[in-house]
Amino acid sequence: MIATETQHLLFDSARLERLLGNAVVDAGATMAAGLVVLGSRLGLYAALDDGPLTTAELAERTGTAERYVREWARAQAAGGYLTYHADSDRFGLSPEQSLVFDPEGPVNAAAMFELSVNVLSGLDRLENGMRTGAGRGWHDQSDDVVCGTAGFYAAGYRTYLLTDWIPALDGVSERLRAGARVADVGCGHGVTTVLLAKSFPASTFHGFNYHAASIARARDAADDAGVADRVTFETRDAADIPALGYDLVCTFDALHDYGDPFAAARRVRESLVPGGSWMIVEPRTGDSVTDNLNPVGRMFYSGSTYMCVPNALDQGGSALGAQAGEAALRELLTAAGFGDVRVAAKTQFNMVLQARP
Repeated sequence: MIATETQHLLFDSARLERLLGNAVVDAGATMAAGLVVLGSRLGLYAALDDGPLTTAELAERTGTAERYVREWARAQAAGGYLTYHADSDRFGLSPEQSLVFDPEGPVNAAAMFELSVNVLSGLDRLENGMRTGAGRGWHDQSDDVVCGTAGFYAAGYRTYLLTDWIPALDGVSERLRAGARVADVGCGHGVTTVLLAKSFPASTFHGFNYHAASIARARDAADDAGVADRVTFETRDAADIPALGYDLVCTFDALHDYGDPFAAARRVRESLVPGGSWMIVEPRTGDSVTDNLNPVGRMFYSGSTYMCVPNALDQGGSALGAQAGEAALRELLTAAGFGDVRVAAKTQFNMVLQARP
């Protein structure tokens, strides 16, 4: 619709300026995302961990072309990802910047940007889905998107799972140390399954995921970690896991992806031993749309549009979406037979629920 002259006269100039400012920030961030990925791939951030360098020194240390590196470093400094020392014309990392780009750190921003860049390759498929309502399962996403998702979430799991989340669950640590049977439903590449298996050698672990390629990678991860004797992985839908009698069932950032989360919740309820628990890790969100209109909410809503909702729709489901919120999850769990549901822990990005019958 073409705006009339009257409509042009009605706009708020200050609001327009803020909107255009946001658009410039977003356009710059979209282009900068690829440069962050390259900075990680080329070892540029790692080289700067030793201290500020000129772009010539940085290029020499990383075997890259200085003229490209010069422009890359200036773009990174403009985005706040590098610190520019004007007196010496050097670029470096502050302690905070170093932590954010540490591949073993709590954020691993490079993995986050890698995922952001990779999902853009699916725009044509997403457009078709938005026009027709067709879904797109994880099995139909590119390998880069699947691996990028695993890499992005792994940072948080490595940081919080063993030190914060498991200890926050009532009675779970004791069972794991004594010897428990654990199911990791929606285990992906097995990152969480292997972390738990390495930390609790008296327990046995069963990972389930409907995506066969992810299960293959999970088995390799268990072999590499030396825990394959206590860990099994199987290709199964969440609503069809074997009811072996689990002391603990874990679901990490996956419940909202299921085509039928209620059926999955009922199956988990059926599979628990008396006194067993279901640990559900989901994005930390508010219960209303207004609560989630912030940068973190935008990231999760966007990721959900690209990946989570298409997967649920592909499975013929109602698509909870990554921003379902605590109230909606409680309602689902209660309907599935869980009478004791509590928030056990929270981080900036996640909330951890403990659900018991």
